[in-house]
Amino acid sequence: QVQLVESGGGLVQPGGSLRLSCAASGSIDTIYDMGWYRQAPGEQRELVATITTASNTNYADSVKGRFTISRDNAKNTVYLQMNTLRPEDTAVYYCNANLKTLRVRVPRDYWGQGTQVTVSS
Repeated sequence: QVQLVESGGGLVQPGGSLRLSCAASGSIDTIYDMGWYRQAPGEQRELVATITTASNTNYADSVKGRFTISRDNAKNTVYLQMNTLRPEDTAVYYCNANLKTLRVRVPRDYWGQGTQVTVSS
């Protein structure tokens, strides 16, 4: 069993900051890429940022220069620092990890349950 547990969402005013965390736990063998996605009401889920095991990063154009993804491999945790938040950043944010478990040695994607981020005055 593998679990991805997100934390750090909430309500923030435009221009404010939030930091999301996502910790992976369970019978994990190896974690490869990790990332954050988001889904606004009535919209499809979209990529926000990804990070490799070597900490190479990729960002959606809409968040470049405002969001920073990082990871702590020792803690199986990925973070998303979100600065200068805008109302259009409002969405449910989902953590993603591509990993192998001790039982199933083929990598597959796992998802967290999501955390709500609301940017509003």
